[in-house]
Amino acid sequence: MANGQWFPQDWPERIRALAEGTLTPVVPKRAATVMLLKDTAAGPAVHMLRRRASMAFAGGAYAYPGGGVDPRDDDHQIRWAGPTRAWWSRRLAVTETEAQAIVCAAVRETYEEAGVLLAGPTPDSVVGDTTGADWEADREALVARDLSFAEFLERRGLVLRSDLLGAWTRWITPEFESRRYDTWFFVAALPAGQRTRNASTEADRTVWIAPADAASAYDKGELLMMPPTIATLRQLSGYSAAAEALAAAPGRDLTPVLARARLDGEEIVLSWPGHEEFTKHIPTGGATA
Repeated sequence: MANGQWFPQDWPERIRALAEGTLTPVVPKRAATVMLLKDTAAGPAVHMLRRRASMAFAGGAYAYPGGGVDPRDDDHQIRWAGPTRAWWSRRLAVTETEAQAIVCAAVRETYEEAGVLLAGPTPDSVVGDTTGADWEADREALVARDLSFAEFLERRGLVLRSDLLGAWTRWITPEFESRRYDTWFFVAALPAGQRTRNASTEADRTVWIAPADAASAYDKGELLMMPPTIATLRQLSGYSAAAEALAAAPGRDLTPVLARARLDGEEIVLSWPGHEEFTKHIPTGGATA
């Protein structure tokens, strides 16, 4: 293919089954992902990881730190700074308990996969270096789900800094996919004193890269990505500083983006509303165009 769009080989078959009514869509799981930014002399760079080629879903594709919501974070009362849970409920179009869990997932996954923690001992502070052995033990317990994020914050006496996050967009995995996620994308700036590292067992490489450079590499077929990733990179390319992107987040439309598939003669037409560049025409034989 001309660009680096990730495209599962079983999609044509599953799309036909959905159109014929023989495929029942999987209920999407709630998830969150974070576009972590830092300012450089050339403008903001975003932290990305490359999923291991052995991964069943999007193996080899570049993405942001992220993952599923832990239901244990729904109603556990935690110390919270920034916009209220009610504000986040309205912003994310979910209940207050769901909003808390989604924000917790965004902060937790950034810590699990990048070693960056958007929390501090007070409502106006963040922790410093989190690379010590005791921090690593807690991080591994979070990854193993032996410890919930709410329990982790309580144990360490930390306040979750929801004010350091901006909700950017929302994408739902197509109905014909076998693994489906309802994912909220957030933007955040790397806190002073912290540094990223490849802490994810699902990634074999991490990079800091200018959004425009990453998009250019995708266009050349050099970097493999899913539609939400390249779409958000193009959106971030217009900002000259991390703070500028964060300031723009509250005004962004969070209407979910959901792919549509239809049969048109001898081909399947796959499209993402509002994102025409991802439209695919798939001959019923299975090749893509």
